[in-house]
Amino acid sequence: MPSVSPHGVTQLLEQWSHGDDAALAELTPLVYEELRRLAHHFMEGQRPDHTLQTTVLVNEAYLRLADQTNPNWQSRAHFFAVAARAMRQILVNYAKSSRAQKRGGGGLKVELDEAALVSPEQSKEIVDLHEALERLAALDSRKAQVVELKYFGGLNYDEMAEVLKVSRITVRRDWEFARLWLYTELHNAS
Repeated sequence: MPSVSPHGVTQLLEQWSHGDDAALAELTPLVYEELRRLAHHFMEGQRPDHTLQTTVLVNEAYLRLADQTNPNWQSRAHFFAVAARAMRQILVNYAKSSRAQKRGGGGLKVELDEAALVSPEQSKEIVDLHEALERLAALDSRKAQVVELKYFGGLNYDEMAEVLKVSRITVRRDWEFARLWLYTELHNAS
């Protein structure tokens, strides 16, 4: 597959935003591999016997992104920021349903692929991180967005600065603060 510049991806995203389905078809293989890389990052440390983990997460996130009726993509970085949020929400939803099933509550039905996505140990960590991020967002929403973009989206400082419309140094400071704040929150909660 030929390499396409970030600007080329942004152009395809803009064309898709304006209703060009051919742009979506051209864009799909370009962003799918990056989504797989992001999903693989999320799934590191999982049990090795679950071969569909990354695929399930990527497919679910991609379906959510492609199913939007009027997408308004501003750039490649914006697209991957939204993808990061979708992956985070998918992981949190699965982790919560897994925990609810473990307690016998709600009688949630989980498909085989969903059950293979998150181990019981990691489901607690995902929910704890999500709850800590929600608390951070209540204190400073931009710092929480930086964590989401970096951790869940794999964006670099320049891409995060573009999405958030702040300077690179501001993003770096926000990341350093948020990382320390989350570390303290998660380790005091244990």
